[in-house]
Amino acid sequence: MRSLLLLLVLLSSLWLLHLRGRRHHASWRSADVDCPLECDCPPTFSTAMYCHNRNLQHVPYVPSHIKYVYLQQNQITGVQDGVFDNATDLAWIVLFQNQLRSDKIGKNVFSKLKNLDRLFLDHNQLTQVPPDLPRSLTTLRLGHNKISKIPPSSFEGMVHLTTLQLQENAIEDPRGVLRGLKSLTVLDMSNNRLRKIPDRLPDTLQQLYLEFNHIDSVPAHFLSSRPRLRFVRLGHNKLTDRGLPSNVFNISTLIELDLSFNSLERIPVVSGNLENLYLQANKIKEFSLSSFCSQIDVTHFSRLRVLRLDANDIGARNIPAEAAYCLRHISSVHV
Repeated sequence: MRSLLLLLVLLSSLWLLHLRGRRHHASWRSADVDCPLECDCPPTFSTAMYCHNRNLQHVPYVPSHIKYVYLQQNQITGVQDGVFDNATDLAWIVLFQNQLRSDKIGKNVFSKLKNLDRLFLDHNQLTQVPPDLPRSLTTLRLGHNKISKIPPSSFEGMVHLTTLQLQENAIEDPRGVLRGLKSLTVLDMSNNRLRKIPDRLPDTLQQLYLEFNHIDSVPAHFLSSRPRLRFVRLGHNKLTDRGLPSNVFNISTLIELDLSFNSLERIPVVSGNLENLYLQANKIKEFSLSSFCSQIDVTHFSRLRVLRLDANDIGARNIPAEAAYCLRHISSVHV
């Protein structure tokens, strides 16, 4: 009888190990004991809890020592208030590719997480930005949802936020709600319903992604008032020559500019420091060398390396011989 009892205990232990996916040859570590059955808490990374791709429909219990919780690729529809209250030292919460709905997100679910650094809520069914987000966030991913409007207080006090992803939503106008993000360097609002470049964007921006919108113009001093911008993508919009003020892109700090798939008829004037220029699929009919070099000599030339002009109304025959002196750093030209 005693042998049978020991066998049952052993089988029960093996079953629990199988549930957790932890068939270790060694004995359990302390971190493994305090871990929900649906998840893995490996001893080699004792502050992480892996619950991804397990067909979960709710957020499981999160132990107090956990700092990184991975809940992506499940069927979670809501996150109730109090679910993270036991783990107030959380630094990362990863919830992308679930079925999250705004009406099932608790109003105070994130409010006690004073050390939260990254929050991934992309690829869900959210219709609005969750309320009362921690001001400690540096990365916030809300792309691939159904957000159409952003309340004025959504990002209030987020002075540490450096990366904000809002791509693939239905936003028409954020109405200046981003102006208080004093550390923001990367903003992705591609594939929305923007009709203009958002107002009062932070001057700390370095990368701006606005492709696949309905933007038809660029404000005259937009780039000059944001001297840290390095990468700007405005492809797949409704830009025309009329909507581009003279020298609007002639900014020495800009490294990459994407104006592809618009309705431009002329090559805009760009800085000699620009390295990558994408103008494919426009209506350009003339190769204007003055767009790249105001003068050509030993000290005046363009640093352009990649130039795309394919799917326009010009070909290689339209490029003047003097281009070899102006575009002396060029490594790839598509016409």
